[in-house]
Amino acid sequence: MSGSAPPSGQPAIVLVAPQLAENVGTAARAMANFGLADLRLVAPREGWPNDKAKAAASGADHVVDRVRVFDTLAEAIAGLSFVYAATARAREVSKAVVGPHEAAAGARARVAGGVGFLFGRERSGLTNEEISLADAILTFPVDPAFSSLNIAQAVLIIAYEWRLSGLAGVAEGLPFAATIEAAPRAELIGMFEHLECALDDAGFFRPPERKPHLSLAIRAMFQRAGLTEQEVRTLRGMIAALERRPTRPHVLPDGTDSTERGKR
Repeated sequence: MSGSAPPSGQPAIVLVAPQLAENVGTAARAMANFGLADLRLVAPREGWPNDKAKAAASGADHVVDRVRVFDTLAEAIAGLSFVYAATARAREVSKAVVGPHEAAAGARARVAGGVGFLFGRERSGLTNEEISLADAILTFPVDPAFSSLNIAQAVLIIAYEWRLSGLAGVAEGLPFAATIEAAPRAELIGMFEHLECALDDAGFFRPPERKPHLSLAIRAMFQRAGLTEQEVRTLRGMIAALERRPTRPHVLPDGTDSTERGKR
């Protein structure tokens, strides 16, 4: 066994006999993306430590550097009170079968006692004997016609669900958010009136008795858009351009002043 003590309050990710060091590294990267750091390896084929794994981790050194290696699966999960075994195939074992969302919620409830997620070999997954050491089976809602997942992909899914299970909602965990404020009502009304006057001058309201109905429809359309203050200003500028209204004075190349559009 190697590596430092695992962090408390989170599940362990156990890779059983991983064949490629790069897959270990990308699994470590997936764990780091969602705040997990307890990675345990059982008899990795390419040995440990491994430079290829560290390179593939793309900076998730805090996960790679604390990896612990075990000779047997029994040793790797000895301190865990509940273990999920990931598999894409039905097995002849009498165990509860759960998806990633339910498994993450269950792990969150049991984490104080130690929880682990087992993932098997790239080609053949976990053996029935290895699954027999687990308490429940974890499987993913993949397309049955192509159910094989890369180890890092499977780890990423459960790591994401684990993180989500500890948040009040998806938005809480997002790294940033856009602040969108609706335009003041007075500016919106001013834009409506400006647009209606321009449409009137262009002869849009024909016959004239249709104007009240069409005006209401146009206002409803823009209100559904939830325009911001800047968007209202942009629309008013567009309307003014179509009206061929003069702009603020600007200097022409010959040194004269002009308020006409299209002359610079």
